[in-house]
Amino acid sequence: MKLKATLIGFSAILMWSLLALFTAASGTMPPFQLSAICFSIGSLPGLIVLALRPERLAFLKQPAKVWIVGITGLFGYHFLYFTALRNAPAVEAGLIAYLWPLLIVVGSALLPGEKLRWYHVAGAVCGLLGTVLIVARNGVEFDDAYTIGYGAALACAFTWSGYSLLTRRFEAVSTDVVTGFCLATAALSFLCHLGLETTVWPQSATEWVAIAGLGLLPVGAAFYAWDYGVKNGDIQILGVASYAAPVLSTLVLILFGFAEPSFRIALACLLVTGGAVLAARDMIFGRRPRDANPVE
Repeated sequence: MKLKATLIGFSAILMWSLLALFTAASGTMPPFQLSAICFSIGSLPGLIVLALRPERLAFLKQPAKVWIVGITGLFGYHFLYFTALRNAPAVEAGLIAYLWPLLIVVGSALLPGEKLRWYHVAGAVCGLLGTVLIVARNGVEFDDAYTIGYGAALACAFTWSGYSLLTRRFEAVSTDVVTGFCLATAALSFLCHLGLETTVWPQSATEWVAIAGLGLLPVGAAFYAWDYGVKNGDIQILGVASYAAPVLSTLVLILFGFAEPSFRIALACLLVTGGAVLAARDMIFGRRPRDANPVE
């Protein structure tokens, strides 16, 4: 059961690896408008299931804290990420925001029944180094002039890691609730679009297909899979494995001709893969008997 849930959670990471490709092909639509449309599409699978199984509408009866955590996680993450990109260079903002997998691994020690061991942290650090190689290919330079953007990116990392860890505490809550999170995020994104952006519509069928792909996979099904994975799977392995997303994303861009292969990418793949295997060694090779001292 735990292995299956972990694999389902990992499927979210695979879908997130398509984010850059679909976004690049989606045209010039402003981010909040794109977010509103994609999250509306992302809610459709859940709405279809609820239409076929109306008894599952019981998911609406959740404590306020569940809705606060879920909506803050999905909408808050995207709002802060867009804010970071508007107020800081994309490379530096992206690197800061991508501290969230490491924060999940370290923060998992606070969850009931979880033990943080040295190889979880080492695996996460390897993944972070691999991400640096991918994202910061032209170097990194932090400038005080972009403090607001950096702060938003850091808040972005804490928001998503916090959402993922707190979701684990709501393991009894059905994944159907993600449908409500998506609808609320779509509505809030639409309001931000009206207040902050000028509407731009796709200019071709290809752009519409890319937007539909975004909504169905990385900004849709991925959130359902992630919710199920962090609630029922190995959250430490999922945290480390999340660093595979930017590497896989780059490989997809290479496959479709948007990027060129290089030694840097190969080394990043090695670091991320090695880090994931290291973090998952208990699951892969079998858990060793518990020691008197759990910190090794």
